[in-house]
Amino acid sequence: MWALRRVSLPLRKQGFSVGTSRACCANLELPITYIQDKSFFLESPQLGSDGFLPSKRLYTTNVLSKFSVDRCSLSSQAGTESSGEEDDLEDGFSKLETPPTAEVVQASNANDENEDELVSGPEISDDEADIEPSQNELELSEIETDLNDKLSPRRRDVSALFKAILEFPGFSVHSALDKWVKEGNDLSRAEISLTKINLRRRRMFGRALQLSEWLEAHKQIEFSERDYASRLDLIAKVYGLWKAEKYVEMIPQSFRGEKIYRTLLVNCVGANNLKKAEEIFNKMKDLEFPFTSFTCNQLLLLYKRLDKKKIADVLLFMEKENVKPTAFTYKLLIATKGESNDIAGMEQVYGTMKSEGIEPDITVKAVMAKHYASGGLKEKAEAVLKEMEGGNLKENRWACRALLPLYAELGQVDEVGRVWNVCMPKPWVEECMAAIEAWGKLNKIEEAEAVFDKMLKTWKRLSSRQYAVLLQVYTNHKMIEKGKDLVKRMVDNNCEVDPLIWDALVKLYVEIGEVEKADSILRKAAEKNHKKPMFSSYMALMDQYSKRGDIHNSEKIFYRMRRDGYTARLRQFQSLVQAYINAKAPAYGLWERMKSDNFFPNKALLGQLSQVDPFKKTAVSDLLD
Repeated sequence: MWALRRVSLPLRKQGFSVGTSRACCANLELPITYIQDKSFFLESPQLGSDGFLPSKRLYTTNVLSKFSVDRCSLSSQAGTESSGEEDDLEDGFSKLETPPTAEVVQASNANDENEDELVSGPEISDDEADIEPSQNELELSEIETDLNDKLSPRRRDVSALFKAILEFPGFSVHSALDKWVKEGNDLSRAEISLTKINLRRRRMFGRALQLSEWLEAHKQIEFSERDYASRLDLIAKVYGLWKAEKYVEMIPQSFRGEKIYRTLLVNCVGANNLKKAEEIFNKMKDLEFPFTSFTCNQLLLLYKRLDKKKIADVLLFMEKENVKPTAFTYKLLIATKGESNDIAGMEQVYGTMKSEGIEPDITVKAVMAKHYASGGLKEKAEAVLKEMEGGNLKENRWACRALLPLYAELGQVDEVGRVWNVCMPKPWVEECMAAIEAWGKLNKIEEAEAVFDKMLKTWKRLSSRQYAVLLQVYTNHKMIEKGKDLVKRMVDNNCEVDPLIWDALVKLYVEIGEVEKADSILRKAAEKNHKKPMFSSYMALMDQYSKRGDIHNSEKIFYRMRRDGYTARLRQFQSLVQAYINAKAPAYGLWERMKSDNFFPNKALLGQLSQVDPFKKTAVSDLLD
C-alpha cells in the first residue's frame, strides 16, 4: 500500500497533496487575499505517535473570513424564463414533445437487450465509460450469484413474471401482480429476484420500485437488509437522494446495516454530490461499520471527477485502515494519471499494479493506449494495442470493441478495417457501435452508415444508445439534415427519444451556431417527457451563452441545472463567471452563492473572479476615494 501511495507523490504539482498534518490544504495566492480554502481529510490536525492522523473522519472545512451569506439569489436578476420568442419545435423534431405511448414503450423495452446505461444519470469521462462498474453492480452481483446455481440457463435470461408485467395494459405493476397471484402463478424468491434484475437491466426503476412496494405491502416475502437496500436504491434513482434519506429513517433499526449506507453512498457518488457523500462516509464511521475497498473506491471515483486533490487522502486512509487496493482502485488511479498527462506516473501505477499480483485487464490497457495516443506516443500505443490483440484476434474477439476506436484515434484506417472484418460476419451490438464511432473519427461517414444499416437489419429494433452513436457522428461533422432524418427514423421505428438523443441534438444545433434552437429543443423535450437532461447538454448551451456574454441566459441555464439536482461544479461556475467577463459586467453575490454551496474556487476560477469583482480597487478608484 505504501508503494501505491508513494506513486501519487509526483502529482503534487498537479493538485495532489499527501501531507499528513494537513492532507489537502492550499492557500490560494491571488490578489483576492481574503479567501482561503482549507480542506482536510482527517479530523484532527495533530499527529499521533505513529506519524498518522488518529481520526478516521472525512470532512472538509472551508473558511471565508470576510463575507457572510446573506442571500443566495442570482447575480443578475435573471428570471427562469427565456427572454424573447422561442421557436416551436419543427423540422421533424415536433414529435419530441409527445411521450411515446405505453404500448410503444413496452415494446421497445421488451426488445431492447442492450440498454444498460442510465442516459440521464451521472456524466462520466471517456475513461470512466471503460472502467466504471455498472450502476447496477451493487444490487445485482449478490442476487445473481445466489440465483446462478438455482435457475436453468433459459430462466436466467427473462422471467415469466417480468413478461407478465410488461404485457399487462398500462403501467400498474400492482395490478399485474394481483392478476399473477390470482392465477396461481409462482411468486418464489428466485422468480422475484430475477424479475428485479430484468427490470433494472432495462432501466425500469419505477416498475421495480412498484414491485418492491407491493411485495412489502402484501407480505409475500420476509424483507432482509438486502431487500431494504434494493428499495433504497430504487427510491434514490426514481425520487432522488432526499427521499432516499427519509426512507432510511423508516427502515427497522435492526436492518440499518452497512449495506444500507453503502447503497446510499453509491447513489451520492452517482449524483456527484460530494458534500452528501462525505456525510454518509462519516456516518458509517460513527456507526463503526467496517471500511472496505468498495467504500473507498466510491470516494476515489467521486474525487477523480470533482476534487483530485483528495485522492491522496483516500490512499492515506486506506493504508492506515489496512484496506487493500483492488483492481478497480488501480484502474481509477491509472485513468487519473492519464487525464493529468502524467504518463510517467501512469506507467508507475501500472507497474505497481502488476507487482502486487493484479493482472491488468483489457480496460486498463485500453486506457493506457488512449493516453499514449493523446500524448503523441504512437509506438507505445501501438505496442499496447498489439498486446490487447494477443496474437490471434479471432480468439480474442472480446478485444475488438476497445480496439476499433483506439486504432481510429491513431488515424490507422487499415487497422480499423482489419478489426472490423473480424467482427463483420456476426457482429455484436457493442462492436457495431464502436465501429460507427471509429469510422466517424476517420471521416468515413459512408462506412459508419453502412455499419448502422447492418445493425438495423440484424436487430430490427435499436435502442436510443445505438442511434445516438451515429447521431454524434453527424454532430461532429455538422451534418444537420442527416441528423434530422435519423431522428425521424427513430420516431418512425417507435424508439424512445430520451436524454441521450436530446444531448446529441443540442450539440448538433450548437455546432452550427443555433444555440436558441438547441435551448428550445432541450427545454420542451424535458418538460413534455418529464426527464432530466444530461449535464453535458446544459453545459453545451451555457458555454455558448457565456461566449456571447449573455448573462441572462447563462444564469437561466445555471438555475435549471440546480433545479434538476446538479450540484455545484467547477465547470458551471467557470462558464458563468466567463459570461460576466465577456459582458464586461460586475458579478454581485457570487462569493455568497459559492459559500452557500460549500464550494470554493481553484486558482484559475479565482483569476476569473478577480476580473468581475465589483469591489476591486483600481488606481482611479483610489484617487476618487
